[in-house]
Amino acid sequence: MKVSLITACYNSGKTIERTIKSILSQEYNDIEYIIIDGDSSDSTIDIIDKHKNNIFKVISEKDNGIYDALNKGLKLATGNIVGFLHADDFYPNGSLISNVINSFERDNNLDIVLGDVAFINKHAKISRYYSGENFNFDIGIMPPHPSVFIKKKCYEKFGLFNTNYKIAADYDLLFRLLKMNNIKYTYSKDIVVYMKPGGKSNKNFLSTINLNKEIYKIHKSYNSPIGILNLLQKIPIRIKEMFSK
Repeated sequence: MKVSLITACYNSGKTIERTIKSILSQEYNDIEYIIIDGDSSDSTIDIIDKHKNNIFKVISEKDNGIYDALNKGLKLATGNIVGFLHADDFYPNGSLISNVINSFERDNNLDIVLGDVAFINKHAKISRYYSGENFNFDIGIMPPHPSVFIKKKCYEKFGLFNTNYKIAADYDLLFRLLKMNNIKYTYSKDIVVYMKPGGKSNKNFLSTINLNKEIYKIHKSYNSPIGILNLLQKIPIRIKEMFSK
């Protein structure tokens, strides 16, 4: 099975090389790597050019946000399976994609394989462990998107990212697939993606408020409302993650 891996980036010169190298070092060979750059003005493109012979496609142009960039990558992807690795994230070992493929090969009816995310602090230590094992849309918790691998046919059938959402389009996508359409999935503890804290959805308190506002709208749009009290149930779970593993 061919795997398409997509990185969206913008002015990511400080981190993009680690991301690229973690993909190019994968022991699984049938990988198609796509980078969508938002017209960076720093060293990002120079670093990408160093590895261009091992990258399937690079697009560098202005976009309308990260989900627009990811949709561009999805439209270019020709793999059976698609995953996303953002420019601040990396795979900690060379066997991660092989573990993904092993999960899909054990069950031909699977459409999604998901794992965990470990947040790494400036001292290269795990500061929070976000598991995909017990996601719960009823309280606004989705699987960690960087650890989710989805068959391309699911995007063709159920659609891409909804760019009307600026901070929670990944939640909308996974809610659409897993909750509303009951796509068959499995969890693998062998899939762990490392990422830096401070992403668009969790970089500060205001981001968290805006994220939950969009989650509320997403549930309402599918006639599956979620209450404020339900969303508040996430708080102790998020605190517990900081002390896990």
